[in-house]
Amino acid sequence: MTQPNGRSLFLHDELDKLIDPAVIAVVGASTTPGGFGHRTMENLRGFTGRVYGVNPRYDSVEGRVCVPTLGDLPEVPDCVIVCVARQLVLETLEEAARIGARGAVVYASGFSETGRDDGIAAQHAIAELSRRTGLRVAGPNCVGLVNVATGGAMNFMTDSGAITAGADGGIAIVSQSGALGYTVLQAVVRGVGISHYLAAGNSADVDVCDYIAYLAEEPTAEVIICLLEGVESGERFLQAAGLAEAAGKPLIVYKAGNNEKSGRAALSHTGTLTGSTAAYRAACEQVGAIWLDDLEALTETAAFFAKNPLGPDTPGVGIMSTSGGAGVINADKAEDNELDLPDLHKSTRDVLTEVVPVFGSIGNPADLTAEVLKDAATFSRCLDAFAADPGLGVVVVPLVFVHESTTGVRAPLLSAAGARTDTALAAVWMNDWLEGPGSRVLDGDPNVTLFRSPARCMRAIRLWQDWHARRRHLAGTRRAKRVSDPAAAVTARGILTASGIGASALTEQQAKAILSAYGIAVPRDVAVRTPDEAAQAADRIGYPVVLKVASPDIQHKTEIGAVRLDLTSAEEVRQAAAEILDNASLLVPGARIEGLSVQTMLDSGAEVLLGARIDLQFGPLITVGSGGILVELHRDISTRLAPVSVDDARRMIESLRLHQILTGVRGDPGYDMGALVDAAARFSEMVGDLADILAEVDVNPLIVGRSGATAADALVAVRDTEAVTV
Repeated sequence: MTQPNGRSLFLHDELDKLIDPAVIAVVGASTTPGGFGHRTMENLRGFTGRVYGVNPRYDSVEGRVCVPTLGDLPEVPDCVIVCVARQLVLETLEEAARIGARGAVVYASGFSETGRDDGIAAQHAIAELSRRTGLRVAGPNCVGLVNVATGGAMNFMTDSGAITAGADGGIAIVSQSGALGYTVLQAVVRGVGISHYLAAGNSADVDVCDYIAYLAEEPTAEVIICLLEGVESGERFLQAAGLAEAAGKPLIVYKAGNNEKSGRAALSHTGTLTGSTAAYRAACEQVGAIWLDDLEALTETAAFFAKNPLGPDTPGVGIMSTSGGAGVINADKAEDNELDLPDLHKSTRDVLTEVVPVFGSIGNPADLTAEVLKDAATFSRCLDAFAADPGLGVVVVPLVFVHESTTGVRAPLLSAAGARTDTALAAVWMNDWLEGPGSRVLDGDPNVTLFRSPARCMRAIRLWQDWHARRRHLAGTRRAKRVSDPAAAVTARGILTASGIGASALTEQQAKAILSAYGIAVPRDVAVRTPDEAAQAADRIGYPVVLKVASPDIQHKTEIGAVRLDLTSAEEVRQAAAEILDNASLLVPGARIEGLSVQTMLDSGAEVLLGARIDLQFGPLITVGSGGILVELHRDISTRLAPVSVDDARRMIESLRLHQILTGVRGDPGYDMGALVDAAARFSEMVGDLADILAEVDVNPLIVGRSGATAADALVAVRDTEAVTV
């Protein structure tokens, strides 16, 4: 599966010997307590395959045969675990490749993570060996791997084999950071089922994208957690995530390092608003991956997806509580996530009416009161009624007081109910005794998901509903058609070539000419050089008019007083023109002033930002959001990879707070959503067509009127006009 950059994704067959070996050799096996070679042999005690130690000092380690060298092994190992110092790593890998091993795990540090030339060179040597021999290497600087089904705890973490023994489940963990990934893996201690833990370390050869591709084809992995810091190739990440999507496996992404710090001053509003994290989020959106900002939510969310693979038949959520306050809190969080809390069906109300006292509440949320808890059979009857309610796809049960007599009793009842129904069941642990009686029962239950936060519970339900809704939508849609004329790219490249301005910005007139080629409306615009010419042009266009400085070096004209609106006479135009030229010369010395732009004054409307930038990993991104001079303050934006379809453009706009204004509030008739959606789709196609030459693009504002949408201002920054081809 070759990528544009020449690097292929390693698929299941290519990584199988690394991740699911039958024979393992541990080079550097040791009897020294606490040593990596000893810990690894300890962790492999439960391995169902064969393990050999390699160390000339021993005949056996942890009851396993130990030989002097890899060449002395009685059979070829599938995977070699390298527990030696950095200086010995390369020669060990060379020998492993020579005897026919197909996988290796390298623990040693001191490679590219140091930033030193010798460490970087040593890692490059490992990468070259892998390419030359086909030996698939995890690491260096890697804590190792775990294959739970086989007991293959191929790592040096303390008691890893014992911790993960018998923890089979459908959640696979992929992590660049070994320690952070292991933090998530420790959910097995409280009963969460895991299939794999795959650390990448420095990724000289195998990286997180390869692991995702492997797990997409791995039957024991049902949900994939990916802990990211960054990837070298956005294309490879997209393709790997696409394989997971095609396999119907939820990919849940948590990215560390999201504080945007850039030494480059962005020319556009978009460059200020959308850093690299926005690109990762947009990439996840495109391939249906689930983005989480909360590390604590990872295993709970993954468990909910794994335990409810079919998705909801209905979006309704029911809250069955024995505490009024707990019910209200959970209802608040449900509403925060725009979840539907429908009225209970008559059949459900009839059951509750028989058992709930008059001081309870038969609603949604329901307050059954503590009276219902006196009888386990009554509690189960109410729970079954909720689960059978045709309007509910999920039932949430808050658990308030933790004790053997309460949660210790109700946890098995919830498990039993989960086995009787296809409705998703979630329990919310409201108490601070997080590992109290009953918690392990629910964490390890195959049907009920335990959350330790109402907010995380409702967020997971929202994500689950949206993920399945997206899959149903895609299954019923045809390939989106292009909106703009494909020939527009030729016209646009001609304008870019003619600009001849190098790595800089086009004039507003040139930028608008490109937009116009793609069918995006622009106001009438006349270029002039003097105040008198400006007045004459205004007379021809008709009043009122807008007057702006024309300069490729002045991107934000308003800040320097180089824009005048609603000019209604020739005299006003002359005076404004003189002031604009003076301001530009005074406040931006050295700027190329090409004259002035006289434009038709647009009617008022909703101000929208259409923006774009080219990300190093993922390519062209487009942003739609609230526009105007306070765009950075509002930060009401949605970002996707370009191009987007009309449907995707509409969903972007519907996700904005601005959408309420666009559709009309307090009797206002609203604005032309169709025109805005069309403009956004055309804009995205422009950005996709010209991604090789564009750097940043802003249309701010795009004025969306009662009818139509017009680009009032535009900025196009290019990378290098010599790269343009017509």
